[in-house]
Order: sequence, then C-alpha cells, then structure tokens
Amino acid sequence: MQEQFIENLLKTDFPEIIGQDRVKKQLKSALLARRHVILVGPPGAGKTTLARSVAKLLPPMRLTDDAFRQLPTEDVKAREFSGEERFVRVQGSPDLTAEDLLGDIDPMKALEYGPLSVEAFSPGKIFKANSGVLFFDEVNRCSDKLQNALLQVLQEKIATIGSYDVDFPADFIFIGTMNPDDNSTEELSAVFLDRFDLIYVSYPENQEDEVAVVRSRAEMMCEFDEKLLAHTVRFVRGLRLDKNLERAPSVRASIGLVERACANARIAGRKNVTLSDIHDAAHSVLAHRIALKPSVRYVKSAQEYVSEEVASFIEETKRLIGDSG
Repeated sequence: MQEQFIENLLKTDFPEIIGQDRVKKQLKSALLARRHVILVGPPGAGKTTLARSVAKLLPPMRLTDDAFRQLPTEDVKAREFSGEERFVRVQGSPDLTAEDLLGDIDPMKALEYGPLSVEAFSPGKIFKANSGVLFFDEVNRCSDKLQNALLQVLQEKIATIGSYDVDFPADFIFIGTMNPDDNSTEELSAVFLDRFDLIYVSYPENQEDEVAVVRSRAEMMCEFDEKLLAHTVRFVRGLRLDKNLERAPSVRASIGLVERACANARIAGRKNVTLSDIHDAAHSVLAHRIALKPSVRYVKSAQEYVSEEVASFIEETKRLIGDSG
C-alpha cells in the first residue's frame, strides 16, 4: 500500500487545488517523509479540500469491516475500502475527550464479557482512520489532556487503552488544521507540536487563481460576465488588504457573493447577473464576515462599512465596464 501511495503522490499535482504550488510541494515532501502535518491558514483557504485530496491518493485496501479497520485474518470479515472511505474527520472542540478519539468501555458489553475484555472496548475514531487519513480540523481547539492522549499514537502508531494489556495498532496519516487568527483556542504544547511539520496555507496568490476557484466551486445558475466576475472577486480581495479590518472575508465570501448574485438574477427572471444583483447580496454575504478595527467600529457598524464599500465598488465598476442593472 505504501509503495502505491508514494507513486500516486509523486504523480499528482492536487488538481482540486488551484494554485498554491508552494503548499502542494511542501505537503508532498512531508508525506513522502511519512510526517504528520498541520495546515496553518485562515478559513476558506482550501485546507479541508487538500486533506481530502490526500485520502484519494490512497489505494484501495482490504480491511476488517468494523471500527478497528485492521488487516483481516481468515475468520474475520473484511471488505475493500477506498482511500476516500478511509478519510475520517474530527472537529476540534474543548468538549472533545480522549474517549471520543481513543474509545471507551461499553457498559452493556462490559456486563456480558467483563470490564477488561477486548470485546467490551468500543473503539474511537482513530481506529476507524487506521490505514487512512485522520483529519483533525481546528486541532488547536483540543485540550491539553487530549493532546497528551495523542502523543503515543502519533509517535508509535499504537494506542494503549487504560488497563488493557493489548496495544491497538493505529497507523494513519494525521492532517490537522489551525487558524492562526483565532484567539479562542487552546495553546498547543511544544511536545505536541514537535510531532508535526507545519505548512502555511494562504488565500489564492492572485486574482486569476481566485476567479478560477470561484468558477469551479460556485453554483452558477445563470450567466456571469467574465469582466464583472473579475471585478467582484477583486472587490472581495481588496477587503482582505483593507487596513480598517481586523477580520477580512475569505474565498467563501467570493463564492457566496457570486452564488447569491446569480440567485437574485434568477428571481428577477434574468439570465445574466447585473450590478444590482451583487449590490442586493453584499450585506447578507459580507457584513458578518468582517470585523472592524476598534478605531473604526466606534464610528460605524460593519453593515454601514459594507454599504460604503459596495457603493464605491458599484460606481467604479460602472465606470470601467458599465452595467445594464
């Protein structure tokens, strides 16, 4: 399996991700070296898509059809799992426990088989990810206790559970994510981070790449003029550089603005998007995705700020390319 994965990895250019050549190269390098990785970047930068792309490179594998996903024996039921089926997602949260990941004793089975029997153990998600990808979204939201519980698994690829004498294999690719601008998170310990390579992901490097991302991801239910689309994407990208903002809109905002503008055009019975469609969608899509710096938010609200920026965008676009709406 490892040889086939390496061959697939060397051949791929991660076609699901547009641009991001530096990130792709670093990820391939880390995976070839059999390193666990954390993708560090803002929301909407393609971290989840990149992780799913890695799982697709895994060749099919015959494993036990249970929560342990072990190599089968003659008397154990097994089936073939694709790489995508071996992609297991965990959402980081302060409420997430070690038992959620590693597993715990099932009280009913403990009564039947005994509290220290293997049969009484209910496996957690890391075993379902065995021979696959464990994708830990927002890993910096997990507690110190959970970080400590993962150390042995990450280092030795086995898990020792409580009082059991048996070590359970847990061999997977760990891909975590972190948003460096999120302050409502736990601090990852140096010991935990020492198990990883960190790869920094950003928004599309240029407007052309972001337009291509929007074109590939947005549900376009009507025609969207190329020049108008480019100006719309440029408008959102400009907000990311706005010195008055503490938090700026992601690529999801570009996609959302385009989708909502298309929907508005359909509601109006038109086949083409106009500036009025973009204007009518802007507040709903953008206002909650930005945060003004203190010096600005005491003067105006996010809704007022978006109104001013959209008005400027509309006037500039009319001057440059015109609009029938």
